[in-house]
Amino acid sequence: MNQKYKGILLIITSALCFAGMNFFIRLSGDLPTMQKSFFRNLIALLVAALMILREGKGFRPADKKNLPFLLGRAIFGTVGILANFYAVDHLLLSDASMLNKMSPFFAVLASIFILKEKLSSVQGVALIGAFTGALFIIKPTFSNLDLIPALIGFAGGLCAGIAYSLVRLLGQRGERSSFIVFFFSTFSCLVVLPQVLFHYTPMTVQQALCLLAGGLCAAGGQFSITGAYKHAPAREISVYDYSQVIFSAILGFFVFGDVPDGFSILGYCIICGMAILNFLHNTGRLSRR
Repeated sequence: MNQKYKGILLIITSALCFAGMNFFIRLSGDLPTMQKSFFRNLIALLVAALMILREGKGFRPADKKNLPFLLGRAIFGTVGILANFYAVDHLLLSDASMLNKMSPFFAVLASIFILKEKLSSVQGVALIGAFTGALFIIKPTFSNLDLIPALIGFAGGLCAGIAYSLVRLLGQRGERSSFIVFFFSTFSCLVVLPQVLFHYTPMTVQQALCLLAGGLCAAGGQFSITGAYKHAPAREISVYDYSQVIFSAILGFFVFGDVPDGFSILGYCIICGMAILNFLHNTGRLSRR
């Protein structure tokens, strides 16, 4: 399969997984953000460790020179997760998801500086269009958002975008996906562990199962998006990450009975249209027309 198509398939898979993660995190109820983050990353850590053991290449980077980039990916990724979970706990699920979906936009911008990738005019229009569609979805309730949670959610999208660009860089430098996820998950768990130990909140069986399901979804999303940005540049695939909006809308409709209003439906159409525009451009079909 073409590397670009692999990247598209993987990033759509990650969008589905992360939509499920946010759903289960919200469903787990009133638990501390740090505790939710710990169990989310613990599952990914265990899965990554098993993959590394299966590969038989050891728990070490492909090159010691990759350590600064691994650390940067871990720091920005951890801040991004904590900010996203805080937003999910304090805002409407759709609003928190849309603020987090700023990450593809920032991933492209970060790739210009980190990876020296160039952005074509059509790709720029597609990304701006997708961003505009996201604003249409969030607009009906945006005025009701609390300022601090909204800014934290926005910062989470920024950090996630930078982290994804560093994943792409590490992939170009020959780093294994399993080790990237393992390093990041271990770092995140260690950062929040003291807070979890001193402020642990007992959980019901239902809450524990929700966090387990959220962790499994997160692990699937983490491996998928790590693989996606290793296979293709952010400018070519990041717009497809907005498909999480569609998945979140479907989950909201069937589980919570949420019905999108006209602004949201318009936003979905714009995002899908920009994804199609970007696909036609990247496959060369747009120029032949």
